[in-house]
Amino acid sequence: MRSRRVDVREWGPLILLTLAVLAGAGLWFAGRRGAADLVWAAVTLVALAPAVWTTLRQLWRRQFGVDVIAVLALAGALLVGEYLAGAVIAVMVATGRALEEYAQRRATRDLRALLERAPRQARRRTPDGRIEVVPLDRVAVGDRLVVGPGDVVPVDGTVEEPATLDESVVTGESQLVTRAAGEQVASGVVNAGAGFGLRAGKSAAESTYAGIVRLAEEATARKAPMVRLADRYAAAFVPFTLVLAGLAWLLSGEFLRAVAVLVVATPCPLLLATPIAIVSGLSRVARRGVLVRDGGSLELLGRARTLLLDKTGTLTAGRPRAAETVVAPGGDRDELLRLAASVEQLSPHVLAAALVRQARDQGLPLAEPAEVTEEPGRGVTGRVDGRLVRVGQLAGEPPEWAHRIRERAELAGRSTVWVSDEHGPLGAILLEDPVRPDARRTVRRLREAGLDRLVMVTGDRPRTAHQVAQTVGVDDVIAQCSPGEKVARVKAESGRAVTVMVGDGVNDAPALAEAHVGVAMGATGATASADVADAVLTVDRLDRLADAVEIARYARRIAVQSATVGMALAVVAMVVAAAGGLPPVAGAFLQEGIDVLVILNALRALGGGLRRREVPPHTRELLDRYAGQHGDIRDVLARLRDTADLVAIRPTAPECVPALREVHRRLVDEVLPHEAAEERQLYPALAGPLGSEEATSTMSRAHVEISRLVDRIGGHLAAHPDGLLRPDEVPDLLAALYGLDAVLRLHLAQEEEDYFSLSPAEDRPDTR
Repeated sequence: MRSRRVDVREWGPLILLTLAVLAGAGLWFAGRRGAADLVWAAVTLVALAPAVWTTLRQLWRRQFGVDVIAVLALAGALLVGEYLAGAVIAVMVATGRALEEYAQRRATRDLRALLERAPRQARRRTPDGRIEVVPLDRVAVGDRLVVGPGDVVPVDGTVEEPATLDESVVTGESQLVTRAAGEQVASGVVNAGAGFGLRAGKSAAESTYAGIVRLAEEATARKAPMVRLADRYAAAFVPFTLVLAGLAWLLSGEFLRAVAVLVVATPCPLLLATPIAIVSGLSRVARRGVLVRDGGSLELLGRARTLLLDKTGTLTAGRPRAAETVVAPGGDRDELLRLAASVEQLSPHVLAAALVRQARDQGLPLAEPAEVTEEPGRGVTGRVDGRLVRVGQLAGEPPEWAHRIRERAELAGRSTVWVSDEHGPLGAILLEDPVRPDARRTVRRLREAGLDRLVMVTGDRPRTAHQVAQTVGVDDVIAQCSPGEKVARVKAESGRAVTVMVGDGVNDAPALAEAHVGVAMGATGATASADVADAVLTVDRLDRLADAVEIARYARRIAVQSATVGMALAVVAMVVAAAGGLPPVAGAFLQEGIDVLVILNALRALGGGLRRREVPPHTRELLDRYAGQHGDIRDVLARLRDTADLVAIRPTAPECVPALREVHRRLVDEVLPHEAAEERQLYPALAGPLGSEEATSTMSRAHVEISRLVDRIGGHLAAHPDGLLRPDEVPDLLAALYGLDAVLRLHLAQEEEDYFSLSPAEDRPDTR
């Protein structure tokens, strides 16, 4: 009920003015024309007083806008006794003001809705098994909470049993999402199923939802007026109008003609079309999971030409992932990962979380560690099944095979976590911060939307930064960039064009504040960056930024188009009025007809503008299904690479051919059926979203090459029933093994970037 009362109050002045004009019309048709004129004159005065005050205040601030024409038209209508014309102008001006104020309020309406539904308390399990209700600020990391049906998840944490969640309010995803036990969940989403347990991973103040709420509070309290597109037309249009009105009066000697010119010159197309188009854009980007602070920011986003992006957390996932497990000669990769993850279960370090997550994704049974100690900066030590295991840095002089691992990690830009026992190193786990699957597609869409310069700024090493930049396709990259240097770079780029900066960390906050439009990755980023940003991505998907840019550019184009057409028609009417062919009353109603035209055109901003095609639900299901299978395919790939290395180093070893037979079996039983099913089901379903069947033709060709290389490996095995390899066939076998490894890795990466990123499913489990 409160929102309804607010609406009546906000739109009350316009409603009262409209009713007064209609009442005057009733009096006029009843023959009481004097009373009608009094009512219309009163309406004109009511509109004139605040318009004069606003105009004087703008002039005092050395601001010059199109409002001055409305003031002169209202005053002129009173002076010449054209009260009906003045009343019609008053209604039009009030409509423009109401819509413009609504645009300002609409910019933060979604944020206020988040604020109103923020949880204030949580249900916490006590050590004796009871459930107590506590204030949200008393929830600590590690607390076990209960989230009931329909409850808002109070803090970021890990679900302890399967949960069905409605994430639409925070992410914009309309479909329910199921989270398995052990998966992370962000605060602010709604429990759409049965109650479940939640292990708090962050305090309330540090959680995702709290950052968005702080943004809402700041944006709601913000009082800066929206930058209006209309005022940029004032410099040329207002002097032209005044000169034309003055000439009409001077040449004809009739002040009425000057008033008629001012009436039809009333800038209602600007005052109406601009806020309607901007409101439409704000509403649409909010539904896409992008919260923009105000219409001025959306308008700037629509004019942007340069985009600067941070790397970590923006173009990359922002959290490490176990990319490869390398073991000592004769070691077991699964056992190495199990030992490391078992020891790291109690460590709060981000690298520990990556190892534990990787082991659980592979279904490895983790043991409870004992005698766990952690030395900051060096690693964790503990006993697993009675065996002393150390995870972290490598102590002492490494063996020869460990040197090769170090070189391999350095070339690939990966971090190395060593796993050792009492006798020495057992192997290493190579960690990486993977490029977001949708990053390259998003960069292409941003270019199509009109951003002609994309720059990556990062504090990371040059080798890693250039690898990411080459992958996503940006124009320039600045590595080892401090926060101060980021600010300087933003200033330099902002001097040449409207600039957007995207980041997620605390170190990005100064650069976000300096850019024309700062965009924070609010779903995963630091609250400091969200607090200073002009827009926040509430969903962890970079492609929503491309959506926002396209919508903003389309909304601004519609606004400019509506304003230009409306003002062109007004200029024609002004010339006719100056010649005496259009009296003020007729001009007022003609102006209203022009207003209706531009409003209808501005409403087009409610749809269209997006280049991305919507993916049908059935196709999304296929994308999610095959994306989920990529984890198993990559496990086969790891075995393939290990087998290729074994053949390259020890081709005469007795375990060589058995390893080949096992990897070939998995290729035939797991990889080839996956590729064949994609060819039959997924690729035909993608023809619509991608535009044609030809879009998947190169990927189909990769399927053929994968099948050919698997057959080639099988041919070598069929020729050797005795289990021995001849030296002369090793080069060809290696070519097939390493070739298949390269082709398959590239094929998976292309599918994930070009196809799987089409599905808007949030936080899909990492498949790479």
